[in-house]
Amino acid sequence: MLLGIDVGGTHTDAVAIDIGDTPTVAASCKVPTRHHDLLSSVTEALTTILGKVDKDAVTQLNLSTTLSTNAIVQNKTEDVGVIVSAGPGIDPHNFMPCKDFHVIDGSIDHRGNEVRALSTRQLAEAVDACRENGVRVFAAVSKFSTRNPRHENLIRRTVCNCKSVEVCEHADFVTLGHQLGGALNFPRRVATAYFNCAVWRLYNEFATAVEEALHDMGLGHVKVNILKADGGTMPLPQSRTLPVQSIFSGPAASVMGIIALTDIFHDSVILDIGGTTTDIAVFADGAPLIEREGIDIGSHPTLVSALKVHSIGIGGDSAISVVGPEVRVGPNRLGPSVCLGGERVTLTDALNYTGACAVGDVTASRKAMDAYASARTLTGEKLAEGAVAYAAQAIQDATRALVEEINSKPVYTIHELLEGKKIVPKKVYLMGGPAEAMRDEIFQRFQLSTEVPANFDVANAIGAALTRTTWELELFADTQRHVLFIPTLSYRENVPSGYDLDDAKRDAVNQLTMQLDSMGVFLKAEDAQITHASSFNMVEGYDRVGRNIRVKCQVRPGVIKTFGGGR
Repeated sequence: MLLGIDVGGTHTDAVAIDIGDTPTVAASCKVPTRHHDLLSSVTEALTTILGKVDKDAVTQLNLSTTLSTNAIVQNKTEDVGVIVSAGPGIDPHNFMPCKDFHVIDGSIDHRGNEVRALSTRQLAEAVDACRENGVRVFAAVSKFSTRNPRHENLIRRTVCNCKSVEVCEHADFVTLGHQLGGALNFPRRVATAYFNCAVWRLYNEFATAVEEALHDMGLGHVKVNILKADGGTMPLPQSRTLPVQSIFSGPAASVMGIIALTDIFHDSVILDIGGTTTDIAVFADGAPLIEREGIDIGSHPTLVSALKVHSIGIGGDSAISVVGPEVRVGPNRLGPSVCLGGERVTLTDALNYTGACAVGDVTASRKAMDAYASARTLTGEKLAEGAVAYAAQAIQDATRALVEEINSKPVYTIHELLEGKKIVPKKVYLMGGPAEAMRDEIFQRFQLSTEVPANFDVANAIGAALTRTTWELELFADTQRHVLFIPTLSYRENVPSGYDLDDAKRDAVNQLTMQLDSMGVFLKAEDAQITHASSFNMVEGYDRVGRNIRVKCQVRPGVIKTFGGGR
């Protein structure tokens, strides 16, 4: 049995799924999300679910958490010492993410050759300055570290000032830029390394607390995975060094949930209407889109791979307001709906008033809506109808803008680049608590076939439970220098002059398989896919002196089972 928990902005959803030829939801629940204590929401959801199923049958828990996202949004991150080595080109200060930011002389070229040694004097001064400011976590990034990590490793050794990086008196954690991926985007690598450090301590305290809670519940044997923004999962032990990957995992759970619950073949719109936001995703020819370069965190572009999802401040608990003659909903959530004990009327109260749903105390919704409307020279009916219409129109406007943005650029799905593709949605899928209540209004706005699948209210948790582990690596080989390097694994070996693209593809798949095996993940041969392979001859004079080879291999996002029985 698999457990899935999605910590949302308003509710924490949990499901237990029996896996067979076709999965079934054995139990589900919703509990309030307490942002000041997310662990209590997770443990309450677990306790509730375990009261409905045989806990001894549970083998795996997949968890989607807003912890890292909240820490960044609320500026509750830790101070980080960012030390970079850039060499010639753009000034790194143009994209510095924090105050303890130091640029050290030294450079490595795009082939991995050291052009200029790192200034040990500047490095020592930078480390001392960070320590004087109380910094205990560091990011080390050099421009071409994905070709040669020598400078990053030297920065780490200097920061730790000891032979063992596992036990270090001077730093608690160091992120090395080359271990974040093979792409050569230096500004994105700096930002990603910074955020990885900034949430590291908070995330690890949470991870430890989750493990202890599971042990206390008699679930110490259960394998725990954390959902990533790309729609995959990573084992909890690996997530401890890459907590930045857990950012924006909630919207990814939406996408994976709809994949698990429905069969999508056409261009489609997915709307996850939650308590606080509506997450909007677009599928092209049945496949979700991805942010090819990586997501932006605040004003900083990163290397964090993610599904393309846009969120707006419209949800069931979004507050209703009246501005002049216009009734508005959101973007703020000012507590729960009146029908659930809150003090401010919301979209859910409006839906209760119109009869589209019956959540909580419907009478309380009607009284509060009438009172709020009367104070603004409106009737309760006009207020409720205006709020529902405003919400549906805002969702449609945001969806139209997203589709236009997507169609202005090349379209990348999790499978491929669709050359010349223009997305024309043919269907809308609704999920989230208010989905059924909003169906008619959404249909009227979009004028497209509109489907609300079974278990729509806990679809995110279903998506989390059924999502498979994803991982990727890039292999680089320079046969002139007889070097093979896999940045994310810090793996390096010598290769012969005759090493070719087929050799690289085979080694990339083998290394990916071994990496996942070390994480306790069994990889089927068909799940490891080569997504990029190139080989360029290097010529000096009139002679070929070697090959420059690059291969990218990954396990793409997907679910292990669907409710239709497919993959």
